Amino acid sequence: MWVADLQNGNYRNPVLYADYSDPDAIRVGEDYFMIASSFSNSPALPVLHSKDLVNWKVINYCLKHVPEFRYNNPLHGCGVWAPSIRYHEGTYYVCFPMPDEGIYMTTTKDPWGEWSKPVNIRPGAGWIDPCPFWDDDGKAYLVAGVAKSRIGYKSVLHIVRMQPDGMGIFGDEVKIFDGNENDQITIEGPKMYKRNGYYYVFAPAGGVKTGWQTVLRSKNPFGPYEYKVVLRQGDSPVNGPHQGAWVDTVTGEDWFLHFQDVYAAGRITHLQP
Repeated sequence: MWVADLQNGNYRNPVLYADYSDPDAIRVGEDYFMIASSFSNSPALPVLHSKDLVNWKVINYCLKHVPEFRYNNPLHGCGVWAPSIRYHEGTYYVCFPMPDEGIYMTTTKDPWGEWSKPVNIRPGAGWIDPCPFWDDDGKAYLVAGVAKSRIGYKSVLHIVRMQPDGMGIFGDEVKIFDGNENDQITIEGPKMYKRNGYYYVFAPAGGVKTGWQTVLRSKNPFGPYEYKVVLRQGDSPVNGPHQGAWVDTVTGEDWFLHFQDVYAAGRITHLQP
């Protein structure tokens, strides 16, 4: 049995030696919440809780079942892909893609309780890995990637205005980054944050098993964005530091949760300072 907590103030990676693909996480007060992809499995979208980013426990699922009739039977490579979780004005939001059906939003006031019936806020195939973002002025946005298998192209990140309640989008989508124009091929999984007046988009590129973590930065949510590779495998045996979450602590420390693809064992969760 794998135990990450060494019981002496230290830990070892992975913090979760289990298949939690495409994790995202937030801190609300002294509590951390993490979610992960679930594809065609039901219940869907596991919700995990931690007090220290190391010891995690499954506390709930956002969905009792995948919200489309055709998923009564398993469908390989379909269903609920990489989600995001955010907290805004007393409400928890989980935004998730179904690459053939659209982008969905579900909410709750209590992550241990009932989650709302998911709403398809952007019907249609192609968009994946959505992340909602609320700015200081009350304006809301949705950033997302694309799946070549559904839309015919890849390595592009878009942003679009979102209703403040998260239940719809409006206006024209804007391409904020194109990895086909530089060395960031297969960029996907964007997660948006704002720190010290800058908008940051964390996004993995280069492929699941062999890729790296890239960060985009701009003074405007619509760009232009500069970019920098901030985490790659190097000499480590940990391949492909892929999708994850930038999380801070009550004391102001910054941590990064991400997954590593270990083939038949799935996608396991690592924690980096």
